[in-house]
Amino acid sequence: MTQKINCLIIDDEELAIKVIENHLNHFSNFDIVGKFTNPLDALSTLQTNKVDVIFLDINMSIINGLDFLNNLNHKPLVVITTAYREFAVESFKLNVLDYLVKPISLKRFMNSIERIQNQINLLRQNRQKDYLFIKVNKKMIKINYAEILYIESLRDYIEIVTNNDKHLVLSSMSAFIKQLPAAIFLRIHRSYTVNVNKIKSIDGNLIELPGKRIPIGRNYINTVKQRLLNN
Repeated sequence: MTQKINCLIIDDEELAIKVIENHLNHFSNFDIVGKFTNPLDALSTLQTNKVDVIFLDINMSIINGLDFLNNLNHKPLVVITTAYREFAVESFKLNVLDYLVKPISLKRFMNSIERIQNQINLLRQNRQKDYLFIKVNKKMIKINYAEILYIESLRDYIEIVTNNDKHLVLSSMSAFIKQLPAAIFLRIHRSYTVNVNKIKSIDGNLIELPGKRIPIGRNYINTVKQRLLNN
């Protein structure tokens, strides 16, 4: 049985939502779990439901779509749907999967669907494994998830710190953590993602790992404590 791909549609125009909805109706493995004209109303759905992809407008009256995206602690895949071409570069810096300019034809939409399905399949395959390969100096290195202590963002690079080593990889944090199983890894700061199995203690807004104390970001602290306490 094909596993469903759960979607949110966020656009402050009802007609634009209807266009995306009609396009999605052609693909039986996509489920719409929420439609919102106010992006802030979507936050509770993102917190309580498994959302695989957001179709997101940019120029909205309540909050700019890119500002909304930039402030999400846990980002699903994102496809931008907008009438403006000039935000493409800024959008891809936020690691969106695709950028659709209105009016969006079904033919162009099908290209996005293929990208989404390919990315979702890759992510699901990675989550079933207990390791991943990273590219370091043109060499592919295998790292077991259980070996990773934390990951630190360093501008255009991330540093993966394991029990015995450090690896510098050309990637953004947002793009890299999409490859990791959410059950094991938790982003606690704009610059840090940790292996929850390695956490020794929480001291105020600090998380203690073997040989390292890492701050919990102000925007992450409620989500982090809720996740760890619930576990």
